[in-house]
Amino acid sequence: MSANEAKLIRIKDVIAISGLKRSTLYANISKGTFPSQIKLGERCSAWVESEILAVNQARIAGKSEQDIKELITQLKNQRQQNCFQ
Repeated sequence: MSANEAKLIRIKDVIAISGLKRSTLYANISKGTFPSQIKLGERCSAWVESEILAVNQARIAGKSEQDIKELITQLKNQRQQNCFQ
């Protein structure tokens, strides 16, 4: 998915897609095993849907926590690169 096609989703949808509780989701973000949110405003955040789906696929495939951390790093780098295309 290109930067022009990236879909942003809110916390309710992230919870539904990931199956994680809100507290677990934020704990995983802190550990580096879940994509971080994007601030849309002072009190508004969203996530890139394709990043959430990529992490779900990695978990389904049985990837280790270290593998998922590496995936998160790759996704962050792609996010920054796509920003200027």
